[in-house]
Amino acid sequence: MLRPDQNEKGDSEFVDKLVYINRVAKVVKGGRRFGFAALVVAGDQKGRVGYGHGKAREVPEAIRKATEAAKRNMVRVPLREGRTLHHDVQGRFGAGRVVLRSAPAGTGIIAGGPMRAVFETLGVQDVVTKSIGTSNPYNMVKATFEALKAMNSPRMIAAKRGKKVSEVVGRRGADAAKEKVDG
Repeated sequence: MLRPDQNEKGDSEFVDKLVYINRVAKVVKGGRRFGFAALVVAGDQKGRVGYGHGKAREVPEAIRKATEAAKRNMVRVPLREGRTLHHDVQGRFGAGRVVLRSAPAGTGIIAGGPMRAVFETLGVQDVVTKSIGTSNPYNMVKATFEALKAMNSPRMIAAKRGKKVSEVVGRRGADAAKEKVDG
């Protein structure tokens, strides 16, 4: 069952979430003219996500424009086991700073408003986040995307270093075992 802020069509595999609507007024001779700005996050819940901004005189038109922009600006994010992030990462945009941390299974999405929408449409099930600085939804979403763009999978790191994935990942477990023995 879909919530009112979700829009899923049969021909599209994308889920979109309305994050924020802003009403602005232009004062003219006859009174005020209202316009609306919408911030939408869209994703396939399998590791692809994008955000879009749309402006129009009516709310549905602004949401439609924002949704189209979100689908055009998709990024692929590598996920560990399809449920969490590979490593902890920080993102920054303007005065907004976000910290994203991978979490064990069963943790859920511990994130505030705009960031929660990003992770739900991305398909992440376990993540812990913290927003530092601004609570402006635009800057929070952009900072979250900056962090997600910096995300690397073990496969990407192994390719950069010219090593095998097992060599890169194997160390993580070996270091943890060594610390337990030494401690």
